[in-house]
Amino acid sequence: MSKSSKLLGPARYIISAVFLLTGIPGQEDVYFWISIPFFLMYAISVVGNSVILFIIKTDPSLHEPMYIFLSMLAVTDLGLSIATMPTTLGIFLFNAREISLDACFAQLFFIHSLSYIESSVLLLMAFDRFVAISNPLRYASILTLPRIAKMVFVFVLRGVAVVFPLPFLLKRFQYCQANVISRSYCLHTEVMKMACSDIRVNSIYGLFVTVFTVVLDSLLIFLSYVMILKTVLSIASYAECVRALSTCVSHLCAVLLFYTPGIGLSIVQRFGNSSSPLLQILMGYVYLLVPPMMNPIVYSLKSKHLRARIIRAFKK
Repeated sequence: MSKSSKLLGPARYIISAVFLLTGIPGQEDVYFWISIPFFLMYAISVVGNSVILFIIKTDPSLHEPMYIFLSMLAVTDLGLSIATMPTTLGIFLFNAREISLDACFAQLFFIHSLSYIESSVLLLMAFDRFVAISNPLRYASILTLPRIAKMVFVFVLRGVAVVFPLPFLLKRFQYCQANVISRSYCLHTEVMKMACSDIRVNSIYGLFVTVFTVVLDSLLIFLSYVMILKTVLSIASYAECVRALSTCVSHLCAVLLFYTPGIGLSIVQRFGNSSSPLLQILMGYVYLLVPPMMNPIVYSLKSKHLRARIIRAFKK
Protein backbone atom coordinates (compact mmCIF):
# COMPACT_ATOMS: atom_id res chain seq x y z
CA MET A 1 0.00 0.00 0.00
CA SER A 2 1.04 3.62 -0.46
CA LYS A 3 2.70 5.57 2.35
CA SER A 4 -0.16 8.03 2.12
CA SER A 5 -2.70 5.37 3.11
CA LYS A 6 -4.53 5.95 6.37
CA LEU A 7 -6.78 4.26 8.89
CA LEU A 8 -10.39 5.30 8.68
CA GLY A 9 -13.59 4.41 10.50
CA PRO A 10 -14.40 2.01 13.30
CA ALA A 11 -13.88 -1.01 11.06
CA ARG A 12 -10.17 0.01 10.79
CA TYR A 13 -10.07 -0.29 6.98
CA ILE A 14 -6.81 0.73 5.32
CA ILE A 15 -8.03 3.27 2.80
CA SER A 16 -5.83 4.04 -0.18
CA ALA A 17 -5.29 7.76 -0.75
CA VAL A 18 -3.82 7.20 -4.22
CA PHE A 19 -3.95 4.74 -7.09
CA LEU A 20 -0.83 3.55 -8.91
CA LEU A 21 -1.05 3.59 -12.70
CA THR A 22 0.85 1.13 -14.87
CA GLY A 23 2.46 1.59 -18.28
CA ILE A 24 3.57 -1.59 -20.04
CA PRO A 25 4.74 -4.20 -17.50
CA GLY A 26 8.21 -5.59 -18.05
CA GLN A 27 9.28 -2.77 -20.37
CA GLU A 28 10.33 -0.21 -17.77
CA ASP A 29 13.90 -0.03 -19.12
CA VAL A 30 12.71 1.26 -22.50
CA TYR A 31 9.93 3.59 -21.31
CA PHE A 32 11.68 6.61 -22.82
CA TRP A 33 11.74 5.02 -26.28
CA ILE A 34 8.13 3.85 -25.90
CA SER A 35 7.16 7.43 -25.05
CA ILE A 36 8.27 8.63 -28.51
CA PRO A 37 5.53 6.88 -30.57
CA PHE A 38 2.98 7.77 -27.88
CA PHE A 39 4.02 11.42 -28.05
CA LEU A 40 3.84 11.37 -31.86
CA MET A 41 0.35 9.84 -31.77
CA TYR A 42 -0.84 12.48 -29.33
CA ALA A 43 0.77 15.25 -31.38
CA ILE A 44 -0.84 14.04 -34.63
CA SER A 45 -4.20 13.76 -32.88
CA VAL A 46 -4.07 17.23 -31.32
CA VAL A 47 -2.70 18.98 -34.42
CA GLY A 48 -4.91 17.08 -36.88
CA ASN A 49 -8.16 17.68 -35.01
CA SER A 50 -7.25 21.29 -34.29
CA VAL A 51 -6.62 21.90 -38.01
CA ILE A 52 -9.99 20.31 -38.87
CA LEU A 53 -11.74 22.57 -36.37
CA PHE A 54 -9.91 25.68 -37.58
CA ILE A 55 -10.67 25.03 -41.26
CA ILE A 56 -14.37 24.31 -40.64
CA LYS A 57 -14.75 27.35 -38.38
CA THR A 58 -13.06 29.82 -40.73
CA ASP A 59 -14.53 28.58 -44.03
CA PRO A 60 -18.24 29.49 -44.44
CA SER A 61 -18.61 27.02 -47.32
CA LEU A 62 -18.02 24.19 -44.81
CA HIS A 63 -20.83 25.27 -42.49
CA GLU A 64 -22.94 22.32 -43.62
CA PRO A 65 -24.43 19.47 -41.56
CA MET A 66 -21.76 16.93 -42.53
CA TYR A 67 -18.89 19.23 -41.54
CA ILE A 68 -20.65 20.41 -38.37
CA PHE A 69 -20.86 16.78 -37.26
CA LEU A 70 -17.23 16.30 -38.28
CA SER A 71 -16.24 19.24 -36.09
CA MET A 72 -18.10 17.59 -33.20
CA LEU A 73 -16.14 14.40 -33.83
CA ALA A 74 -12.91 16.40 -33.81
CA VAL A 75 -13.84 18.03 -30.46
CA THR A 76 -14.50 14.66 -28.81
CA ASP A 77 -11.29 13.17 -30.24
CA LEU A 78 -9.35 16.18 -29.00
CA GLY A 79 -10.93 15.81 -25.57
CA LEU A 80 -10.06 12.10 -25.37
CA SER A 81 -6.44 12.82 -26.26
CA ILE A 82 -6.17 15.59 -23.66
CA ALA A 83 -7.84 13.41 -21.01
CA THR A 84 -5.40 10.51 -21.40
CA MET A 85 -2.21 12.34 -22.40
CA PRO A 86 -0.93 13.66 -19.02
CA THR A 87 -0.98 10.36 -17.12
CA THR A 88 0.26 8.26 -20.06
CA LEU A 89 3.23 10.47 -20.90
CA GLY A 90 3.84 11.06 -17.20
CA ILE A 91 4.45 7.34 -16.69
CA PHE A 92 6.64 6.78 -19.75
CA LEU A 93 8.69 9.96 -19.37
CA PHE A 94 8.88 10.53 -15.60
CA ASN A 95 7.62 7.26 -14.07
CA ALA A 96 4.93 9.35 -12.34
CA ARG A 97 2.56 6.54 -11.35
CA GLU A 98 0.59 8.03 -8.48
CA ILE A 99 -2.82 9.58 -9.09
CA SER A 100 -5.19 10.76 -6.37
CA LEU A 101 -8.65 9.28 -6.08
CA ASP A 102 -10.36 12.53 -7.10
CA ALA A 103 -8.10 12.98 -10.13
CA CYS A 104 -8.73 9.36 -11.12
CA PHE A 105 -12.49 9.78 -10.82
CA ALA A 106 -12.33 13.01 -12.86
CA GLN A 107 -10.28 11.31 -15.58
CA LEU A 108 -12.63 8.35 -15.93
CA PHE A 109 -15.59 10.75 -16.04
CA PHE A 110 -14.12 12.59 -19.03
CA ILE A 111 -12.93 9.44 -20.81
CA HIS A 112 -16.29 7.66 -20.52
CA SER A 113 -18.49 10.68 -21.26
CA LEU A 114 -16.40 11.68 -24.31
CA SER A 115 -16.45 8.07 -25.58
CA TYR A 116 -20.25 7.95 -25.32
CA ILE A 117 -20.55 11.38 -26.97
CA GLU A 118 -18.32 10.18 -29.83
CA SER A 119 -20.58 7.16 -30.29
CA SER A 120 -23.54 9.55 -30.51
CA VAL A 121 -21.76 11.77 -33.04
CA LEU A 122 -21.08 8.74 -35.24
CA LEU A 123 -24.81 7.94 -35.07
CA LEU A 124 -25.70 11.51 -36.09
CA MET A 125 -23.25 11.27 -38.98
CA ALA A 126 -24.91 8.02 -40.11
CA PHE A 127 -28.29 9.78 -40.00
CA ASP A 128 -26.78 12.64 -42.03
CA ARG A 129 -25.58 10.21 -44.73
CA PHE A 130 -28.98 8.47 -44.79
CA VAL A 131 -30.85 11.75 -45.32
CA ALA A 132 -28.34 12.93 -47.95
CA ILE A 133 -28.71 9.72 -49.99
CA SER A 134 -32.38 8.86 -49.51
CA ASN A 135 -33.82 12.38 -49.71
CA PRO A 136 -31.23 14.73 -51.24
CA LEU A 137 -33.77 17.35 -52.36
CA ARG A 138 -35.00 17.89 -48.80
CA TYR A 139 -31.58 17.49 -47.16
CA ALA A 140 -31.16 21.18 -46.30
CA SER A 141 -34.73 21.53 -45.03
CA ILE A 142 -34.50 18.42 -42.82
CA LEU A 143 -31.06 19.07 -41.29
CA THR A 144 -31.43 22.73 -40.42
CA LEU A 145 -28.97 24.38 -38.03
CA PRO A 146 -31.52 24.68 -35.15
CA ARG A 147 -32.43 21.00 -35.54
CA ILE A 148 -28.78 19.98 -35.60
CA ALA A 149 -28.12 22.05 -32.47
CA LYS A 150 -31.00 20.32 -30.65
CA MET A 151 -29.81 16.84 -31.65
CA VAL A 152 -26.23 17.59 -30.60
CA PHE A 153 -27.41 19.04 -27.28
CA VAL A 154 -29.56 15.98 -26.51
CA PHE A 155 -26.77 13.50 -27.25
CA VAL A 156 -24.11 15.50 -25.39
CA LEU A 157 -26.47 15.75 -22.42
CA ARG A 158 -27.05 12.00 -22.57
CA GLY A 159 -23.31 11.26 -22.61
CA VAL A 160 -22.65 13.50 -19.62
CA ALA A 161 -25.77 12.53 -17.65
CA VAL A 162 -25.24 8.76 -17.76
CA VAL A 163 -21.60 9.07 -16.59
CA PHE A 164 -22.20 11.80 -13.99
CA PRO A 165 -23.22 9.36 -11.18
CA LEU A 166 -20.13 7.13 -11.63
CA PRO A 167 -17.58 9.24 -9.68
CA PHE A 168 -20.04 9.59 -6.80
CA LEU A 169 -20.82 5.86 -6.81
CA LEU A 170 -17.08 5.12 -6.73
CA LYS A 171 -16.34 7.74 -4.06
CA ARG A 172 -18.59 6.00 -1.52
CA PHE A 173 -16.44 2.83 -1.67
CA GLN A 174 -13.58 1.91 0.63
CA TYR A 175 -10.49 0.89 -1.35
CA CYS A 176 -8.69 -1.46 0.99
CA GLN A 177 -7.31 -3.82 -1.66
CA ALA A 178 -4.37 -3.54 -4.07
CA ASN A 179 -4.42 -0.05 -5.51
CA VAL A 180 -2.55 -0.79 -8.76
CA ILE A 181 -4.40 0.02 -12.00
CA SER A 182 -3.17 -2.05 -14.94
CA ARG A 183 -3.34 0.91 -17.36
CA SER A 184 -1.92 4.41 -17.55
CA TYR A 185 -5.41 5.92 -17.17
CA CYS A 186 -8.49 5.29 -15.02
CA LEU A 187 -11.59 3.44 -16.21
CA HIS A 188 -14.73 2.71 -14.21
CA THR A 189 -14.63 -1.08 -14.54
CA GLU A 190 -11.12 -1.47 -13.17
CA VAL A 191 -11.42 1.10 -10.37
CA MET A 192 -14.70 -0.49 -9.29
CA LYS A 193 -13.08 -3.93 -8.94
CA MET A 194 -10.49 -2.59 -6.47
CA ALA A 195 -13.14 -1.66 -3.91
CA CYS A 196 -13.69 -3.86 -0.88
CA SER A 197 -17.39 -2.98 -0.83
CA ASP A 198 -20.43 -4.42 -2.58
CA ILE A 199 -20.11 -3.28 -6.22
CA ARG A 200 -23.32 -4.79 -7.62
CA VAL A 201 -24.98 -1.40 -8.08
CA ASN A 202 -22.00 -0.08 -10.06
CA SER A 203 -21.79 -3.25 -12.13
CA ILE A 204 -25.48 -3.18 -13.06
CA TYR A 205 -25.46 0.55 -13.74
CA GLY A 206 -22.30 0.26 -15.87
CA LEU A 207 -23.94 -2.46 -17.99
CA PHE A 208 -27.08 -0.33 -18.37
CA VAL A 209 -25.04 2.68 -19.51
CA THR A 210 -23.14 0.61 -22.08
CA VAL A 211 -26.34 -0.86 -23.52
CA PHE A 212 -28.14 2.51 -23.49
CA THR A 213 -25.31 4.27 -25.32
CA VAL A 214 -22.74 2.28 -27.32
CA VAL A 215 -24.84 -0.82 -28.03
CA LEU A 216 -27.94 1.20 -28.96
CA ASP A 217 -25.93 3.60 -31.12
CA SER A 218 -24.16 0.77 -32.97
CA LEU A 219 -27.47 -0.96 -33.71
CA LEU A 220 -28.98 2.28 -35.04
CA ILE A 221 -25.87 2.91 -37.18
CA PHE A 222 -26.21 -0.60 -38.61
CA LEU A 223 -29.90 0.02 -39.31
CA SER A 224 -29.03 3.32 -41.03
CA TYR A 225 -26.63 1.57 -43.39
CA VAL A 226 -29.15 -1.15 -44.14
CA MET A 227 -31.57 1.59 -45.24
CA ILE A 228 -28.78 3.36 -47.16
CA LEU A 229 -27.97 0.15 -49.05
CA LYS A 230 -31.64 -0.39 -49.77
CA THR A 231 -31.86 3.13 -51.23
CA VAL A 232 -28.63 2.82 -53.21
CA LEU A 233 -29.59 -0.54 -54.73
CA SER A 234 -32.79 1.00 -56.05
CA ILE A 235 -30.77 3.50 -58.11
CA ALA A 236 -30.66 2.45 -61.74
CA SER A 237 -27.31 3.99 -62.66
CA TYR A 238 -24.19 2.12 -61.52
CA ALA A 239 -22.16 5.35 -61.52
CA GLU A 240 -24.69 7.04 -59.22
CA CYS A 241 -24.60 4.01 -56.89
CA VAL A 242 -20.83 4.24 -56.60
CA ARG A 243 -20.93 8.01 -56.11
CA ALA A 244 -23.56 7.70 -53.37
CA LEU A 245 -21.65 4.99 -51.51
CA SER A 246 -18.35 6.87 -51.83
CA THR A 247 -19.77 9.63 -49.62
CA CYS A 248 -20.04 7.07 -46.79
CA VAL A 249 -16.47 5.76 -46.93
CA SER A 250 -15.01 8.26 -44.44
CA HIS A 251 -17.81 7.67 -41.95
CA LEU A 252 -17.54 3.89 -42.27
CA CYS A 253 -13.81 4.14 -41.53
CA ALA A 254 -14.52 6.25 -38.44
CA VAL A 255 -17.15 3.73 -37.26
CA LEU A 256 -14.76 0.80 -37.72
CA LEU A 257 -11.91 2.68 -35.98
CA PHE A 258 -14.13 3.40 -32.98
CA TYR A 259 -16.15 0.21 -32.53
CA THR A 260 -13.70 -2.53 -33.63
CA PRO A 261 -11.05 -1.94 -30.89
CA GLY A 262 -13.80 -1.46 -28.29
CA ILE A 263 -15.52 -4.74 -29.18
CA GLY A 264 -12.17 -6.53 -29.35
CA LEU A 265 -11.16 -5.19 -25.93
CA SER A 266 -14.48 -6.28 -24.39
CA ILE A 267 -14.10 -9.80 -25.82
CA VAL A 268 -10.51 -10.13 -24.57
CA GLN A 269 -11.44 -8.85 -21.09
CA ARG A 270 -14.34 -11.28 -20.73
CA PHE A 271 -13.03 -14.38 -22.48
CA GLY A 272 -9.23 -13.95 -22.49
CA ASN A 273 -7.24 -16.10 -20.12
CA SER A 274 -4.86 -14.86 -17.46
CA SER A 275 -1.93 -14.96 -19.88
CA SER A 276 -3.20 -12.03 -21.96
CA PRO A 277 -2.87 -8.91 -19.76
CA LEU A 278 -0.39 -7.35 -22.20
CA LEU A 279 -2.86 -7.85 -25.06
CA GLN A 280 -5.58 -6.12 -23.03
CA ILE A 281 -3.27 -3.19 -22.27
CA LEU A 282 -2.24 -2.77 -25.92
CA MET A 283 -5.84 -3.01 -27.14
CA GLY A 284 -6.81 -0.39 -24.56
CA TYR A 285 -4.21 1.97 -26.01
CA VAL A 286 -5.44 1.23 -29.55
CA TYR A 287 -9.03 1.97 -28.48
CA LEU A 288 -8.20 5.39 -27.01
CA LEU A 289 -5.28 6.55 -29.19
CA VAL A 290 -5.84 5.30 -32.73
CA PRO A 291 -9.32 6.76 -33.55
CA PRO A 292 -8.42 10.35 -32.50
CA MET A 293 -5.23 10.12 -34.55
CA MET A 294 -6.72 8.48 -37.66
CA ASN A 295 -10.07 10.29 -37.98
CA PRO A 296 -8.64 13.65 -39.18
CA ILE A 297 -6.30 11.81 -41.57
CA VAL A 298 -9.12 9.72 -43.06
CA TYR A 299 -11.46 12.68 -43.52
CA SER A 300 -8.71 14.86 -44.96
CA LEU A 301 -7.85 12.20 -47.53
CA LYS A 302 -11.39 11.17 -48.45
CA SER A 303 -13.12 14.56 -48.51
CA LYS A 304 -11.96 16.48 -51.60
CA HIS A 305 -13.67 19.66 -50.43
CA LEU A 306 -12.02 19.58 -47.01
CA ARG A 307 -8.64 18.55 -48.42
CA ALA A 308 -8.71 21.46 -50.87
CA ARG A 309 -9.44 23.91 -48.05
CA ILE A 310 -6.60 22.52 -45.91
CA ILE A 311 -4.13 22.72 -48.80
CA ARG A 312 -5.24 26.28 -49.55
CA ALA A 313 -4.82 27.29 -45.90
CA PHE A 314 -1.27 25.89 -45.73
CA LYS A 315 -0.33 27.54 -49.01
CA LYS A 316 -1.39 30.89 -47.61
